[in-house]
Amino acid sequence: MAGGIHHITLITRKVQANVDFYVGFLGLRLVKKTGGFEDATQLHLLYGDASGTPGSLITFLVWEDGAPGRVGYGQSSEISLAIAPESIGFWLTRALQFNIAASGPVQEFGEPVLRLFDPDGVIVKLVGSESVQPGHAWSSDGIPANDAVRRIRGATVLTEKPQETRAFLESYFSYTAGDQSETVTRMVSASGDCVDVRDATGFWSSAPGTGTIDHIAFRAGDISEVTATYDHLISNGADATAMHDRKYFHSIYVREPGGTLFEMATDGPGMLIDETSEALGSGLFIPPHFAEEAENLKVMLPQFGMPKEERFIYRELPFIHRVYEPDRPDRQTIVLLHGTGGNEASLMPLAAKVAPDATLIGLRGRSNEEGSARWFRRFGPLSFDQKDIRSEAGALAAFIGGAVESYGLDLDQTIFLGYSNGANLLAAMMQLHPHLVRNAVLLRATKVLEEAPEADLSGTRILAVTGDHDLFGAHSPALEAELKKAGADITTASVPAGHETGAHDIEVVRQWLMSKTGQN
Repeated sequence: MAGGIHHITLITRKVQANVDFYVGFLGLRLVKKTGGFEDATQLHLLYGDASGTPGSLITFLVWEDGAPGRVGYGQSSEISLAIAPESIGFWLTRALQFNIAASGPVQEFGEPVLRLFDPDGVIVKLVGSESVQPGHAWSSDGIPANDAVRRIRGATVLTEKPQETRAFLESYFSYTAGDQSETVTRMVSASGDCVDVRDATGFWSSAPGTGTIDHIAFRAGDISEVTATYDHLISNGADATAMHDRKYFHSIYVREPGGTLFEMATDGPGMLIDETSEALGSGLFIPPHFAEEAENLKVMLPQFGMPKEERFIYRELPFIHRVYEPDRPDRQTIVLLHGTGGNEASLMPLAAKVAPDATLIGLRGRSNEEGSARWFRRFGPLSFDQKDIRSEAGALAAFIGGAVESYGLDLDQTIFLGYSNGANLLAAMMQLHPHLVRNAVLLRATKVLEEAPEADLSGTRILAVTGDHDLFGAHSPALEAELKKAGADITTASVPAGHETGAHDIEVVRQWLMSKTGQN
């Protein structure tokens, strides 16, 4: 039996800040980047030692610009990483140099502890400990080998049922009770790591989201050990999941009586199954059941740069947004406004097929309707909040001005592409704030302004694409007439589709762009 912690998985809101902290500051190695197995549009990063050894792995689900969670019972509250006891001073100095929030050092269970706070506010403890054996050390810039993070020391679990949580760790994961304080019992594995079970009776409950710890995974030597544990859990009435094939390991999930999610994962096949030791973490793995979407996903997943590499520097602008930079960018930029229920990445695959070398900027609407992102409030299928439309159109105009100033956006080389609700706001913004947009693509747009102002859209080129059996298509001509009356150079097209977009739209938009640039 392997025993001990295999990995700990957390949720982060900003991938670049996360990489800068865990690779740039802590000196861990990025050993794997994958699309999520449940949701492939969610990036998953795995950090560890030089070989990605079980027991060294800290992993993150990237919920880019996602809602913050709440730390409470039924969840882990902090993680700890082992360093040499004499290295505490080095890390305190390094935290001051990097402007990392820190507290301590203090003594906990006879070990020196320095508490750090990662960019999402997660508590990361550096613990001077000889209780766990070092793995395969990873050489990092500015961090001597003797001071490097060795592996996982442990985690803290908050529970309103401390006795049951302790018994669960003993029964299924072979932890034994060790030292105890007034509210914490230290559970220790044969490998030397620990799970601190903290009595959180009377505390508030946890809520999932960014800045929280999703689960702790424990080690198993092989699939037979996981199967035996699964059978043991099921026979005792626990609600464990069936076996999952995660390519790098096989695992099951179960919630302990206090509500914290645990996983049991095999040591093999391991992180080196698809990359050499030298190239570890350089490729992007897409789970096989999402293989048909691999090219789309590569565009939709958030990009980041490793420490000291060039990266896109984001600025605070009125809308959450994501930038995709192709390998060989041309001068063209496409700004994308999604439809109801989409997000900043939804239209990126379509735009990348239209113009493979264009830089893409996807925006996220700020309105919310039953959990779905929109651009403005609606009262019914064709009844819209006019005040909200004008307010959000003003915010979009401010975004454009900010992007020109912050990102050097060249409006003559920029195409604004909106779909459905996003196209409706884009059209309204052009009428309310003319001369900002010089090139626009409106997919399935309808008239939403009840009283459109007299606008001068001379010099604005617009492509309006409707579906020939779109239920909302009957409302498009009124908008097209208004835009034409305002002086826009408008091209209209109809494709064999309903309200959804598809390959026909891609071809029509591509041909329109080629006519704009004079290509053939």
